[in-house]
Formats: sequence, structure tokens, C-alpha cells
Amino acid sequence: MNCPNCNSENIKKNGSIHNGKQKYACKDCNRQFVLAPENCISQEKKDFIDKLLLEKLPLVGIARVVGVSERWLQNYVNKKYDNVPKVINVTKKG
Repeated sequence: MNCPNCNSENIKKNGSIHNGKQKYACKDCNRQFVLAPENCISQEKKDFIDKLLLEKLPLVGIARVVGVSERWLQNYVNKKYDNVPKVINVTKKG
């Protein structure tokens, strides 16, 4: 078993989550994780969130409608923003 963040094998048990699944913590990077999480966000939900973001709706409303946490949604938006190119190449016509 390896840490999903740093790939270290130096992990320890760290309690359990609300449904009883074992939680682990990496001793090297302090990342907490669960093996085989069940609540992954589907690609269809992510596509729907992308459409809602284009409508300039508040993140709180999008999170409530789609059924994701506000924290997850904010991290998702931040990752999308980081992938946007910061330099735009403009060419003159004519």
C-alpha cells in the first residue's frame, strides 16, 4: 500500500470515516486517505459543473444543486483556473 500523494510506503492507520472504512495517514507527507473511495465525482457531474460555471452562478448554489461539497468545488475551480494559459498571443490583421 502506497500514499497517493508521495508514493511512500511509510503509512499508518488513522481511524475510520463515517461509513466505517479504514482511514490511513502518510508519515512522510501527512496526507490522509482511504483506499478505494466510493464517492468519486463522475465525469458527467464535472461536465454539468463546467456548464453551470459558465452561467456565473455562485459556487454555493452550484455545490447545493450538484450535491458536492463547497470545498471540493472550490478546489476544482482553482485547478481549472491554474490550467488556463496566462499569456495570450494576439496577431495583427492586415
